[in-house]
Amino acid sequence: MDRSLREQIGQLFMLGFMGTSVTPELASFISTYKPGGVILFRRNLESVAQIVQLTNDLQTLSPRSPLLISIDQEGGRVSRLPTGFTIFPPCATLGACGSHDLAYAAASVTAVELRAVGINMNMAPVLDVHTNPANPIIGDRAFGSDPALVSDLGEATFKGLQDNHVVACGKHFPGHGDTSADSHKELPLVSVSRERLDAFELPPFYHAFQRGLASLMTAHVLYPALDRQYPATLSSAILTGLLREQMGYDGLVLTDDMEMQAIMDHYGIGDASIRAFQAGADVILICKEQALQVAALETFAKAVEDGTIHPARIEASLRRVALVKARFLRPYKPADLTSATVAVGTGSHRALHAQLLQATARLKASA
Repeated sequence: MDRSLREQIGQLFMLGFMGTSVTPELASFISTYKPGGVILFRRNLESVAQIVQLTNDLQTLSPRSPLLISIDQEGGRVSRLPTGFTIFPPCATLGACGSHDLAYAAASVTAVELRAVGINMNMAPVLDVHTNPANPIIGDRAFGSDPALVSDLGEATFKGLQDNHVVACGKHFPGHGDTSADSHKELPLVSVSRERLDAFELPPFYHAFQRGLASLMTAHVLYPALDRQYPATLSSAILTGLLREQMGYDGLVLTDDMEMQAIMDHYGIGDASIRAFQAGADVILICKEQALQVAALETFAKAVEDGTIHPARIEASLRRVALVKARFLRPYKPADLTSATVAVGTGSHRALHAQLLQATARLKASA
């Protein structure tokens, strides 16, 4: 395969890895497969200085196109950053406060600290409406059960991130709030009507689309009212018919982690990656196992070479990736340790955290 095709295919993948530094093996892997982005987890992160070194070293491996370096930093129980960073409470706490300004401020602080250490994308906000109390995976990760509240605080959060040069990624389209199963472990089913989806699940996403949300993550959830056969991540009816054509979204679409059992119990990683891309996803997310990443990349490459994946489809997704990188990553500047040390966990950031907790306590006391 020629270099240009390898680079094009790589731009359509975001990959995770083990370890806290760029080993020779990791450097070789990234240089060979040229992913457009990486995702960091708690296993990768130790301190401000270590994260600065890691993100700068990763970026040196991608000189032609800066890497999207992402993280799940929602706050609460979905927090990857180590001690020293400002870790806000879960979205439900912000929802209880109901303050657009507080949500914007919290997201802005998170963005400033992420950007200072070289992380330029946050897999937030959660735009799911928490309508099922038995939901094992969303719960307090959602702002609440009212679509209008989720729309308002979701907008505040993604604007707080994006105004501070961090790519926001709303999730999990078209809505994970009414599931009774965890898609990490099995394929959830949401059997509500299209009318119910239009009334509850979809409004926060549509609200965000209209106001400039840069990227979106799909849900590994089956919605028979929209597609009886495929979960949203693999459904052209949902990702092209509903998302692109009916809702008019032309931002960057990422899959949720393709290693989750909702996908892996039913599909091979290569076939699932091709199906997700053909359905309308732009970037395939594979968070951990390098063998699965290689299998997906090689299967995808064969599908491009034999014409299964049309060149125009590749070009459309490459355009969306390039637009996001142009908007948020260019001109690229390495993270600076001195600046990062000053920016992370400042007194004003801790004061905002305390203000949010105090506001929540007052609300509980008056309830």
